[in-house]
Amino acid sequence: MSKSTAAATYSLAGHTVRRMGYGAMQLAGPGVFGPPKDREAAIAVLREAVASGVNHIDTSDFYGPHVTNQIIREALHPYPDDLVIVTKVGAVRGDDASWLPAMEPQDIERGVHDNLRNLGLDAIEIVNLRIMGKVHAPSEGTIARQVEALAGLQRKGLVRHIGLSNATSAQVAEAQGIVEIVCVQNHYNLVQREDDALVDELAAKGIAYVPFFPLGGFTPLQSSVLSEVARKLSATPMQVALAWLLHRSPNILLIPGTSSSGHLRENMQAAQLSLSEAVLEELEGIGRAA
Repeated sequence: MSKSTAAATYSLAGHTVRRMGYGAMQLAGPGVFGPPKDREAAIAVLREAVASGVNHIDTSDFYGPHVTNQIIREALHPYPDDLVIVTKVGAVRGDDASWLPAMEPQDIERGVHDNLRNLGLDAIEIVNLRIMGKVHAPSEGTIARQVEALAGLQRKGLVRHIGLSNATSAQVAEAQGIVEIVCVQNHYNLVQREDDALVDELAAKGIAYVPFFPLGGFTPLQSSVLSEVARKLSATPMQVALAWLLHRSPNILLIPGTSSSGHLRENMQAAQLSLSEAVLEELEGIGRAA
């Protein structure tokens, strides 16, 4: 039976990045708010990720807020030459840990400067506009003013490349009419498949697709089929779910987050997992049944 191994790298904004990256959201405290319980452990996870070959890190200054970027700076600055840090703007945190839209041009500029300061950078390689929509699902509406604000910061040299998060196909097209879009970060995983068409659309255009909540987020993926496939492959269900994403399309880049070195190692091992055509078809059935 033939087996398929996903490509290990992809070209993101002119950089060759490993498709297994790292999402820094879980480095903050509970609810992505406040400091972590163990700051030294958070620093150790980041350093181990980079030492393991990760050269794509996803973050935002509204994680914490400020906390995650400050930990990244402490752990990794001065940054390796091949490290691509991707951040996002478009929201702020309330005192009650709520997620609030911050989509006015002045909010976007302030957000970029917050990221620059806390990461210790003169320019950010990629900034995603995080469209709040339905928080974890996109909703239609023009984003021209916000994209134009980011394009202005790009012209000033503060932002090198621009992406979108929580966006619809129409919003991607609108943004592309203003500036080059290098990546889209949306909610997508083995069960959450509403973006199937968008994944393929972006692949045809050479635009990276970066799933957030690749393992289900605050509600981890659960499936008897997934568990049985994992057992047969001597892997964990989460490793199989990550491997499926890597096989799903070559433009998919993964940013699973963890504050545990053990979980980091498990996630990294998922990139080595080969899936047969029969297994891929079995896993596809989970999405169709959801």
